[in-house]
Amino acid sequence: MASVRVHGRLQALALTVALLTGAAGCSSAAAPAPSPAATARSATPTPSPTAPVTAVTPEEAAEVFATFAATDDLLRAGGDLRLAMELTRDAEARLTAAAFLSTSGKPPRRAWGSPTLYVPRFPVGERAPWFSVVADRDGGPTMLTFAKSGDWRLSSAARLLPDQELPPVALDADGYATAIPAADKTITISPQYLGPLHATVAEAGGDGVAAGLIAAGPYTTEVAAQITADREQAKKNGFSYDSIFTANDFPVYGLRTTDGGALIQYALSRTTTTTTKTAEDDYIPVPSTARWAISSPVVRRTLRLTEVHQYVTSVPPSTTREAAAVVAHDGSLTRASGD
Repeated sequence: MASVRVHGRLQALALTVALLTGAAGCSSAAAPAPSPAATARSATPTPSPTAPVTAVTPEEAAEVFATFAATDDLLRAGGDLRLAMELTRDAEARLTAAAFLSTSGKPPRRAWGSPTLYVPRFPVGERAPWFSVVADRDGGPTMLTFAKSGDWRLSSAARLLPDQELPPVALDADGYATAIPAADKTITISPQYLGPLHATVAEAGGDGVAAGLIAAGPYTTEVAAQITADREQAKKNGFSYDSIFTANDFPVYGLRTTDGGALIQYALSRTTTTTTKTAEDDYIPVPSTARWAISSPVVRRTLRLTEVHQYVTSVPPSTTREAAAVVAHDGSLTRASGD
């Protein structure tokens, strides 16, 4: 097999971290990552000799993941936020920054299992190829997507929910997956509309335009119920309260599943604003989860909390009447401000 190379900053970071680790004699070693060649052989079928060249191959994807898993853990161990940010992009970059800042530079370490790769067959001229990986992260199956725009970076990661399973991804004869276009109409919700519809359900429940399209659960209708309860409590305390979900410009990734449906990966931002309505001395308490960003236990006029949430949702084919279901999630508070 020809030598496989990973181009860009990820490879340079891996070399830098290796040199720094050797010089410093780091006492806490990361769990060994599987070798790229072995990972590629075990995680994906071997392409046939007649398979056309693609923008990203399973071999390259395996090396990207192996390099990331080893490098990310070492940077977390060393508390190096600057270099850790070079491994991520999009919503994952915001969550990575928060993981470091909220722990005073001591984010949780990661232990990775062997990956299963889902690599779409993009044409050689594709300007922004991507691929997905399912691997155990700290003992729980996690779906990740790496995207390339100059260099490879982790764009999305969501942990499988305890009561959910990932439907099998459809693979062609050479082991490649199929990417779902943004406006695909063969599934009940096109990828471009899933984020906005999810935001509607999370804010207002399952009524209206989203009725029956997205299943009830802890990241949809239950969030809406909690927002309603929090708004009522804030009103009793003399505050106004609002909590809004938005899709922003985060990318959306979709993979065809064997039943004709799709696994869609996307992210939403949530901004919660609490404002005083009465006297100047009715201070707004700052929750403990935001004290890393706001040192004061209270603010006088306005408290604004921003969260980023990443999801994987299983969307059924349009030939069925089943609701789409959130099967994986990751998210946290990423910013807090007040005055």
